[in-house]
Amino acid sequence: MRKMIFELCAETIEACHVARDGGAHRIELCSGLSEGGLTPSHGLIHAAVERSGLPIHVLVRPRGGDFLYSAAEVDVMREDILHIKHLGATGVVLGVLRPDGTVDIEGTRELVELARPMKVTFHRAVDATHSLPQALEDVIATGADRVLTSGGERDVVAGSSSLGKLVIQAGNRIEVAVGGGLRLKNAASLARLTGALHFHGSLRRRVTTPRTALGATGESVTAGGYYVVDAEAVRTIIHRLENA
Repeated sequence: MRKMIFELCAETIEACHVARDGGAHRIELCSGLSEGGLTPSHGLIHAAVERSGLPIHVLVRPRGGDFLYSAAEVDVMREDILHIKHLGATGVVLGVLRPDGTVDIEGTRELVELARPMKVTFHRAVDATHSLPQALEDVIATGADRVLTSGGERDVVAGSSSLGKLVIQAGNRIEVAVGGGLRLKNAASLARLTGALHFHGSLRRRVTTPRTALGATGESVTAGGYYVVDAEAVRTIIHRLENA
């Protein structure tokens, strides 16, 4: 029987520690969640691999915006994949589309093969395609191990019906991970509605008390709020997913 997997999306080493303490099964490591996620730094990848005690799957995304990459950007992705492999990560998370809104099967397959023996997840670029059922078949053709999706909608709640169909379509050929707006309040119902076993979320909350620091002129400046994750939230969502 396949096991339920909860992956915490983390962009700080503190969040990686929370993932471990809360019982998460693995970590998707990224930076720039405000941009939808970008490739994290060398230091963060190294620290996460060395200190978290969990499998680390690193996002490979050289910029925000769409998923149509130039040859130069793909070269950067290749170098990042090799570097991530050298640092000892368990997997990478990536996605490449064509101008017509379909999965770039050949380009993605090349990156998948380069990444081995690491695991590969095709990320929510799949939600930007014109046909999710066809995109799922295309992702399977790339050799990826898993696809992360909100069902083609703005979040997993709106996409729950589509997600259930994708899980059935995928069968045992690829894992379908539910992600994009996963919350404590909707976890159990989504597990029941979709039949999925893989789930992905950041569970972060914003701390509104601003941090202050000294600016270049020596004057006090407001650095703004920041995000944190609680181990109890991780434990709670896992319990709700497992007992749905």
